[in-house]
Amino acid sequence: MNRLRNRVQLIGHLGMDPEVKTLDSGSKLVKFSLATNDSYVNSKGEKVEDTQWHNIIAWNKTADLIESYLEKGKEVALEGKLVTRSWEDENGIKKYITEVVCSEILFLGQREPEGVK
Repeated sequence: MNRLRNRVQLIGHLGMDPEVKTLDSGSKLVKFSLATNDSYVNSKGEKVEDTQWHNIIAWNKTADLIESYLEKGKEVALEGKLVTRSWEDENGIKKYITEVVCSEILFLGQREPEGVK
């Protein structure tokens, strides 16, 4: 059961081109938003579309793949874990963000790039 703890799997479309940063340590970080869509029928019989936005980050080799092959609108399946972090902004107000730290990614809707598994 430990493998099921804090495990997230999502399929969606990139809402933005990935933002890439290389840290002083040499580690590469990539950030992007992912839209997942769902629909249901409400009590009036109307179909309702629901879009949820997720903040995604990835490190090093996974970040390299995302940087090389993905752009806004591309469809992906990914797996990772939820992480919440906090910081203080320039006015001393505490801010929070919840992100999915991506550990695996699968490119959908296109042929997988050569050498990527």
